[in-house]
Amino acid sequence: MQFGIFTVSDITQDPTTGRTPSEGDRIKAIVEIAKKTEEVGMDVFALGEHHNPPFFSSSPTTTLAYIAAQTETLLLSTATTLITTNDPVKIAEDYAMLQHLSDGRVDLTMGRGNTGPVYPWFGKDIRDGIDLALENYALLHQLWREDHVDWQGKHRTPLQGFQSTPRPLDDVPPFVWHGSIRSPEIAEQAAYYGDGFFANNIFWPKEHYMRLIGLYRQRFEHYGHGSADQAIVGLGGQVFMRANSQDAVNEFRPYFDNAPVYGHGPSLEEFTEMTPLTVGSPQEVIDRYMAMREYYGDYQRQLFLMDHAGLPFKTVLEQLDILGEEVVPVLRKELDALRPSHVPDGPTHAGLVAERNAERVAAREAATVPESAPASGAAFGLAAKGA
Repeated sequence: MQFGIFTVSDITQDPTTGRTPSEGDRIKAIVEIAKKTEEVGMDVFALGEHHNPPFFSSSPTTTLAYIAAQTETLLLSTATTLITTNDPVKIAEDYAMLQHLSDGRVDLTMGRGNTGPVYPWFGKDIRDGIDLALENYALLHQLWREDHVDWQGKHRTPLQGFQSTPRPLDDVPPFVWHGSIRSPEIAEQAAYYGDGFFANNIFWPKEHYMRLIGLYRQRFEHYGHGSADQAIVGLGGQVFMRANSQDAVNEFRPYFDNAPVYGHGPSLEEFTEMTPLTVGSPQEVIDRYMAMREYYGDYQRQLFLMDHAGLPFKTVLEQLDILGEEVVPVLRKELDALRPSHVPDGPTHAGLVAERNAERVAAREAATVPESAPASGAAFGLAAKGA
């Protein structure tokens, strides 16, 4: 089970002090938050992509490469890579480069984003959002797996004999998650390719995500990638903790009430009842997130949103200490113990390389079986049934 932090890179005023950090402050802080994520024993740091205020993360690969140079084990990812408005050729190049620089410590989450105006800024039409997500990813998938690509589609100029450079590290592309809040087409896309499905799990009731994840698992099995419970699922979440639950509520309330994303709407109590946002003691967080397995099945990655709503940098680091020292070790131990042996671990580059090598060995062994060799028992049984 992989645990980590994801950030949307917002720059928000602290409602208790009136101070708004500068872009520079937030950029430097995010690097320290990523390093702290590794320091407290978590596995993943994921950074979003935005091209408008109040967000700063317009170039995730630049930031993640800088973080890679200052960490050793941390798996670097994106909370969203805009597959709709980015050129898939540039995504192929940028993330393969990051993969090499980080020695394979990179994967990414494809998404359409939640900012409508970004489409015309990059010469796209928001009405083509789903079509762009499907076509662009199909091209990216091909660019990472074929040395020379001939391609023609609807939304970009054709390619003839094009080779993306650098090639993926060890000839194994970065693992891809497909993130969605509401679109069954994206769950279907993730299942079709046998990729991961990431539900951000921070705004909607559990029943909403249960439907999306259930669809993804069903279609993952339909496409022959394994049983439904072997599908690769990631979840987001939000927590704020203090040793005393009421202290956590009192401290977090002004940030919740004034946050641009969910402030001035449902009360904190209503929101925590309807969504996975958990404000309370570490044990309350453990209990809440242990229950995610009951709703979504065994899953591979749990990321938490911690540095949002104007929370001070010092407070965020304190939250990471609590999460890494008191919460994640318990969740990791308990969830790993419950996961059946046939359900895979979270994806890593080493694991993908080993899987690729095993497939090559199996293919070579199959190719050396003499044509006159008797059919296996399983094959004979199928033939007999067909007869």
